[in-house]
Amino acid sequence: MIEVLQYEFMQNALLAGLLASIICGIMGTMVVVNRIVFLSGGIAHAAFGGIGLAFFCGWHYMVGTIGFSLMAALVMASITLKARHRADTIIGVIWAVGMATGIILLDLTPGYNVDLMSYLFGSILTVPDSDLWMMFGVGLAILGIVIYFYNDYLALSYDEEFARIRGVHVKPLYFLMIVMLAVGIVMIIQVVGLILVIALLTIPPYIAEKYSKSLVKMMVLSSLLSAIFTVTGLWLSYALNLTSGASIILVAGFGFLVSFGLEHLLPNLSAR
Repeated sequence: MIEVLQYEFMQNALLAGLLASIICGIMGTMVVVNRIVFLSGGIAHAAFGGIGLAFFCGWHYMVGTIGFSLMAALVMASITLKARHRADTIIGVIWAVGMATGIILLDLTPGYNVDLMSYLFGSILTVPDSDLWMMFGVGLAILGIVIYFYNDYLALSYDEEFARIRGVHVKPLYFLMIVMLAVGIVMIIQVVGLILVIALLTIPPYIAEKYSKSLVKMMVLSSLLSAIFTVTGLWLSYALNLTSGASIILVAGFGFLVSFGLEHLLPNLSAR
């Protein structure tokens, strides 16, 4: 793969994958620890409404997608706080309506000519320099916020009642986390697409959790695993002429199976 790095599109793809890995490592850890995987899936699929809105209005797709995703994410966050017993149903509705809205808006767009596959399964090989800078800015902002509020998020993630007793402003921090998640998901969609984004957000943190004794170690290990899965998947897609986003997720899935197998195999061996 070294020789192909002379091409700018592959350099951009590699940088996009590494930046997405940092975002995945941080936000994926928050998703897994706070058990909001379904909510993150709702945000990812509702984002398709933003893609349709951007093309319909003639905006840059990132503007429409981030705006629509933020709106959907805040609605979902409010619901999970006020009506937890109905949250999964309402999130499912927003999930479906968001995707349907995107499809209808694309149908209504004059001169519609959009490659839906690039949004459903990622378009890492076509990431421009401007989007790389945007991903860098988002990643830096997320990293800075998490470092600043690390102790508060640590308390919130493991014991919400204890966090309240400590004087942590639970609701504002929760909404801020959802906002970061929504923006992060939009960035990751470019790498693996909105259908596969949940896998990259959950598989590395799931594996990392088994070998981490603190939240920060889990974030670091998750970022490293995401980077390994992304680079390996990118190399396989180039070598075998496969879809890059799907290749990355299959590598991550293989890593999950290996981790799951070792988790169940090693205790049995030690028992003998």
